[in-house]
Amino acid sequence: MKFNKTKYNTKTIISWLWRHHKGCRRQAILNMIVGLIQVTAGLVGVEFLRRLTDIATGKAEGTLLVMALIYVGLIVIEFLCNIFHTWIAAVLGVKTQNNMQQAFFSRLLNGKWNGIERFHSGDILNRLFGDVSDIVNLMTEVLPFIVTIVVQFIASFCYLLVMDAKLAYIIILVTPVFLILSRLYFRRMRRIVRKVKDSNSSLQAIIQESVQHKMVIKIMEMADNMVNQLEKRQSLLRWQIKTRAKFSILTRIIIFIGFRGSALVALIYCLFQLNSGIITVGVLMAFTQLIGRIQHPLLELGRLLPTFVNSFTSSERLIELEELPLENTDDKNRPNRETEQILNTSPAIGLRFTDVDYQYKPDTRKVFSGFSHDFRPGSFTAVLGETGAGKTTMLRLMLSLIDQQKGTIELYSGNGENETKTDACFFTRRYFSYVPQGNTLFSGSIRENLRFGNPDATSEQMFDALHTAQADFVKELPNGLDTKCGEGGGGLSEGQAQRIAIARAILRPCKILLLDEATSALDIATEKKLLKSIKEKYADTTLIFITHRLSTVEFATEQITLERNEE
Repeated sequence: MKFNKTKYNTKTIISWLWRHHKGCRRQAILNMIVGLIQVTAGLVGVEFLRRLTDIATGKAEGTLLVMALIYVGLIVIEFLCNIFHTWIAAVLGVKTQNNMQQAFFSRLLNGKWNGIERFHSGDILNRLFGDVSDIVNLMTEVLPFIVTIVVQFIASFCYLLVMDAKLAYIIILVTPVFLILSRLYFRRMRRIVRKVKDSNSSLQAIIQESVQHKMVIKIMEMADNMVNQLEKRQSLLRWQIKTRAKFSILTRIIIFIGFRGSALVALIYCLFQLNSGIITVGVLMAFTQLIGRIQHPLLELGRLLPTFVNSFTSSERLIELEELPLENTDDKNRPNRETEQILNTSPAIGLRFTDVDYQYKPDTRKVFSGFSHDFRPGSFTAVLGETGAGKTTMLRLMLSLIDQQKGTIELYSGNGENETKTDACFFTRRYFSYVPQGNTLFSGSIRENLRFGNPDATSEQMFDALHTAQADFVKELPNGLDTKCGEGGGGLSEGQAQRIAIARAILRPCKILLLDEATSALDIATEKKLLKSIKEKYADTTLIFITHRLSTVEFATEQITLERNEE
C-alpha cells in the first residue's frame, strides 16, 4: 500500500510545538535539572571509580574507605534523581496533560457549529487522549531527556578526548551513519504512523457507533456484519503495524551493529593498551564507563525516534483540530449598551428575517432564497414543512450557529420609530432557549440535567418547570430530582426524557423559546396539555415551534409553511 505524504512540514510542526510548550515548561525544566544533576553525578562517579580502582590495585595513593564512600554517595544521588523524576511525573504530568486536553476541548466547544462535522466523535476522543498524551510526553519527558543525554555525550566525549583522543574518535566513528539513517527513518515512519493513528481512530469510531446504536444493530440483525467491518479495519491496522515493525527492526539492527562494532574495536584497543602497561586497570574501567556514556545517548536517540515520529504525527492531528474556525466573538459585533438594556428589559422581543439566502456549500442547492418572515414579539408560530424544506436550518440561523450569505436576521423590540434592533450574532444567543430534536439528556441526575438550563435554579423552580412540561412523574421517582439517568437519558422513556429536556429549556431565562419537534415522543393529549401550559405561562415569550403535527397549529397565533427550494 502506498502511504500519502504528510500534510505539514517539519518547520510548521516545530513552530506549533514551541507555541504549546509554555504550559509544559515548568515540568520540562525540573526534569532537565534533575537529569543534568544525574549526568554530573555519573561522570564524577567515573573519575572516582578510576581513582578507587587504582588505589585498590596499588597504582595510586589515597584512602580507600573515603573514596568508596564518595563513590557510593554519587550512586545514591543518581538513584534519588530517578525517584524525584518519578515524583515530578506523578505530580505535574497529569496536570499538564489535563490542561492541554482542556484547552483543545474548550476550542472544540467554542468552534463554529459547522466546522467539526468532518471529524467523527471517536476520532476526536482518540486525538484528545492519545495524541495529547504523545505531545505532553514529548515536551515534558523526551525533550528534557534529550538535553540531558546531549550534555552527557559532549561531556563524556571531552573527558575521553583528554584521556585518549584516538579512542574518542573510534567511538564516534559510527555517528554520521546514525544521523543519515535517522533522517531516512523519520521521513518514512511519519507517513506509516499517520496511517496507524488514523486506523486506530477508525476502530474507535466503529465500536463507539455500534454501542450507541446497539438496538438498531440487533433489530436489523447486523451484528455479524459490524463484527466483519471491525475485522477488516483491524486487519488493515495489523498490516500497518507489521510494516512499521519491519522497518523499525531493520533500522535498529543496522544501528546496533554499527555501535557494537565500534565499541568492540574500542575495547580491544584498551586491552592492548593495558597489556602494554600504558594504562592502569582503573583507567580501563574509566574507559569502559565512558564508552557506554558516549554511545548510550546515541542509542537512546535511536530508541526515541519512534517517539518523535508519534509526536510529530500527533501534532499534525492536533493542528487539524486547532485550525477549526472559531465563532466570531469580536466585541464590535456586540449590541451597544443601550440596545442591550432595552432588549433585556423588554417584556418580549421579535425576530425578523429579511431577504435571507443560505446554502451549506457553493455547489449545493440554496436552502433559502430571499426568505423573509417576522416572528413578532410574544407570538406563537408553528413552522411546518416537508423534510429538507429548511426548518432546522432556520433555527441554526436564528441562533447564529451558521451565517446567512445574504439578507439580515434581526432581533428587535418595539415598533415603528420606537423600534430597537440588532443583528443576530453570537452575543444575541443569550436571548434564546432551545429544545432540540431527539433525546439530548446527559448522563447524571435529573437535577444536574435541569441545571444546564439554569445553574442557580432552586428545587422549587425545577419542580415548577417540570410541572409546566407535564413531567410531574419526577416527584414520584424514589430519588426525585436526584434520580440518575444513563447515557442519552437511559432509564427513562423517550417521552419522559423529552419532557425533562423541555423543563430544562424553560428554566433558562429567555425572550425567545425554540422547540424543534420537541413533542414528537408524546401522545396527542399530553402534547396539548404541555402546549397549553407553556402558552399560558409564557404569554410574553416569543415561541417558535418546528413541527410536523397539525395538532400543534390550534395553539399557534401564526403559522408558516416552508417549501423545499430547488434552485
